[in-house]
Amino acid sequence: MAASSNAPLDLLWKEYSFVFAEFDDLTLARWSVQTLGQLTGKAWRFSHPLVGSYRLAAQLAHDRQVWLKRLVQFPPDYVEAPCCRAPMLPLLTRDVRPEGLICLHCNATLVPFEEIPAAPRRALGNWADQYASVHAVAHMDDRQRKAVGDYDRAYEIAAGDAERLLAQAGWKLAPELLEFYAAVIWEDQDECLEVRPEDVRR
Repeated sequence: MAASSNAPLDLLWKEYSFVFAEFDDLTLARWSVQTLGQLTGKAWRFSHPLVGSYRLAAQLAHDRQVWLKRLVQFPPDYVEAPCCRAPMLPLLTRDVRPEGLICLHCNATLVPFEEIPAAPRRALGNWADQYASVHAVAHMDDRQRKAVGDYDRAYEIAAGDAERLLAQAGWKLAPELLEFYAAVIWEDQDECLEVRPEDVRR
């Protein structure tokens, strides 16, 4: 969803964002707070339409520094993010070990991996290590592909493993983070392995 991209999907998201561009800062802040209230207490797929709408509004709110203006109060369950001072809304991705939990508002590291509470951090670290080895199949060079023999079969197996691991992140690991954060978003696709959100099921 990069603003400078001319890819068809990015242009479509830009078109979707026009509705929020018409909001004044106060309206944008109020809409964001109301939507955060709806997100509270749950782990949400990154692809969920409500999350997608919130991402568009959050990007615009960040660009306009709406949260810094303190036009509205945060919903009571949210604390201030140290990276951009927006309400803390973490995104769990497959890169959690090197990048930690990502801020949905500014895309910076919201919670470094070593600062994630101990119990979920151990589980997330084990999960991330498994996922890294599965994801690596999509980026094998020619020598590595020859070494596995039937690369197409290896790729297919890796995609199936990625679906299983993403489902584990969404329905087991992300909910465990709700003890510490008001809401959590989890990544439910892997473009490199051609895993789409609809492929990730309970």
